[in-house]
Amino acid sequence: MDRLRPRERQVFSGFTKAEIEKMEKLLKESGEQLLNREFCQKIAQSFNRSSGRAGKPIVKWAEVHSWFQNQQQDARDASKNMHVLPKASPPNRMDGISQMPQDSSKAGEKIPDLSELEFEAKSSKDAACRYDVDMFVAHRFLGTGEVEVRVRFVGFGAEEDEWLNVKKAVRQRSVPLEHSECHTVKVGDVLLCFQERRDQAIYYDARVLEIQRRLHDIRGCRCLFLIKYDHDNTEERVRLRRLCRVR
Repeated sequence: MDRLRPRERQVFSGFTKAEIEKMEKLLKESGEQLLNREFCQKIAQSFNRSSGRAGKPIVKWAEVHSWFQNQQQDARDASKNMHVLPKASPPNRMDGISQMPQDSSKAGEKIPDLSELEFEAKSSKDAACRYDVDMFVAHRFLGTGEVEVRVRFVGFGAEEDEWLNVKKAVRQRSVPLEHSECHTVKVGDVLLCFQERRDQAIYYDARVLEIQRRLHDIRGCRCLFLIKYDHDNTEERVRLRRLCRVR
């Protein structure tokens, strides 16, 4: 989706792709020394001297330490309830998930190739708002037969990654509705709506309660749609430009 999805962010903007790849390699090779302060300081210094960090905030050793610590904790948590952990999916693709069973009773089946599709995901941190997916960093099977993916959101670094349930939180990216498509919107439809408030502007799922059809003019669709947001049950009248079709 081309529209901006603001989200509160920390000053540190995250590691670059090259930095993450280097730390992932070190994670496999270096064991417990990853949490050594001197080791983390050397890594931070190497990042800050690289051309890839030019114009970006400096990396502190504590941020490197925190990244390794979070990765190791995720691995420990996963080992407690995970049936098997497949190899991580390549950036911007979902190839590995095309091999995942949709449930434990269909482990031998494949779902269609998803590598060319774009996705959005429901963040567990922001009251069910939707963000565009940049890449699926890894995936895992839980003992329950369900599948989770580690999602990296567009515009955010690895520190904002989340493990999310594939069925419940991830879907193909919603499409902004065109003015000529207003007649396709029906009462009861679930759409993605851009909620604008004084302190934030975020996309949420919403259901159409009522439609006031109006004649279009040079500006396009002038119809009004009464919607109810799923996350807090508040209602609002909006125009078509704030709505997206859920796929």
